[in-house]
Amino acid sequence: MRKLLAVSIALGLASTAHADTLIYAGTLIDGTQANPKSEMTVVIDEGTIKAIEKGFKQPQDGDVVIDRRDGTVMPGFIDMHTHLTSQLGPGSYMNKFTKGAPDVTLDAVNYARKTLMAGFTTVRDLGDSYNASISLRNAVNAGKVVGPRIYTAGKSLATTGGHADPTNGAHSGLYETPTPADGVLNGPYEARQAVRARYQDGSDLIKLTVTGGVLSVAKSGHNPQFMMDELEAVVQTAKDYEMKVTVHAHGKEGMLRAIEAGVNSIEHGTYMDDEVMRAMKKKGVYYVPTITAGRSVADRAKIDGFFPELVRPKAAAIGPKIQSTFAEAYKAGVKIAFGTDAGVFDHGENYREFIYMVEAGMPPLAAIRSATAEASKLLGVSDIGTIEVGKRADVVAVQGNPLNDISLLSNINLVVKDGTVYKQ
Repeated sequence: MRKLLAVSIALGLASTAHADTLIYAGTLIDGTQANPKSEMTVVIDEGTIKAIEKGFKQPQDGDVVIDRRDGTVMPGFIDMHTHLTSQLGPGSYMNKFTKGAPDVTLDAVNYARKTLMAGFTTVRDLGDSYNASISLRNAVNAGKVVGPRIYTAGKSLATTGGHADPTNGAHSGLYETPTPADGVLNGPYEARQAVRARYQDGSDLIKLTVTGGVLSVAKSGHNPQFMMDELEAVVQTAKDYEMKVTVHAHGKEGMLRAIEAGVNSIEHGTYMDDEVMRAMKKKGVYYVPTITAGRSVADRAKIDGFFPELVRPKAAAIGPKIQSTFAEAYKAGVKIAFGTDAGVFDHGENYREFIYMVEAGMPPLAAIRSATAEASKLLGVSDIGTIEVGKRADVVAVQGNPLNDISLLSNINLVVKDGTVYKQ
């Protein structure tokens, strides 16, 4: 047997050791409930976390070492509310008249890269144009473009004239009346049709706009815009297709109806009160705050001409309130997952949400967990969100310790997704 092994090695028939990637962490925040650990090595093998060892493991022949002994290593961040196919700016309300599907898609490729380089290895896209986020997801998965892992709702669902009705603010002669396939529905039968159209398109989840919104060219920013029979039809149909449902909501009544119907998460939640929070806790509904979007639109409401006059007062009133609502929800024990509404502000600045969450009273470690383990729970995906053996190798790092200064997360100096190093 020994002679046979010797001959095999001589002929190059014996298996050779596979090279690993070793990440040295001065501090390791693994995303779990465990306390941060000092002087650790994360071992990555072919896209998977192979081992987590105390100390700085000696590399073997061919191993690649990424040295962050002066920094903090964390799981790749997850942003649960983005819009990768758009970015608000001066004159952007004209984009629906001037930009077609190719323009939107090429913009999205750029925004996706910026998002990944900011340390966000996974995102939910909660409303696009032309189904561009679905094509972008597929292109990222195929390795054709660089970007985060994407779970997308495709076109978000609205009622006629509601937030996310694409014909709002346009002359009636410019568009045909939108249908459930276009994301606009009225009544439970059309609600089922709209969900099935999203499934047919290839969406991963369903997004509803159950109240008025800030940026739509419509008067109310908070009125309820779905009836109970419509909401129940959406949720029941989505469950048949194993799709989760999340809702844009600013007003209390719309939130209560959505929670009763069985949705999985509330986005924005501006005017939630104790009654809404109790209902969310009872049903296990997550809150995705998007403080950054609120702060951004409030600032831009002060700029003459930035928003249409119908939008400006809504932005000034609703935007500043989200941060204080978040503070109350956190103190009340509502489950919170990180989300920014990137696209309402510039892509790549998603880190701002961490800063605003900490300003409002959430400890830095809890804020990081909201963008890692808690976000993965809301997604319903178990192989991301923490640095544990057997999980996908999504890893980010910063110099220094963000638990002492959360603003350090604005300068990510290492991004690894599925074991591939995208930024170092």
